[in-house]
Amino acid sequence: MWIFCLFDLPTNTPAQRKRASSFRKQLLDDGFEMMQFSVYKRFCGSAEACEVHTRRIKDFLPREGTVSILKFTDKQFGEIQTFMGKIPQKKEKVPSQLELF
Repeated sequence: MWIFCLFDLPTNTPAQRKRASSFRKQLLDDGFEMMQFSVYKRFCGSAEACEVHTRRIKDFLPREGTVSILKFTDKQFGEIQTFMGKIPQKKEKVPSQLELF
């Protein structure tokens, strides 16, 4: 599973910029990586792991702005098409799932 965190946080004042920067740093500390400026993603091994990270995000939500969380399966994530200009970008390698025997 993949979890995406999308956010729109105010940055009009120095205090708001500091809170927005702190939120992004906490996402990075929790293993998220930036996909676009206000879109961060993280691979989770299961739906339960997604719930753990969703709760963590809720714990450090900034007091202003909007934060949305989306969850995708590996198959859905693999269907994402990314374009920069008119040249299609190579698909990102999806990490293989851990198999236990």
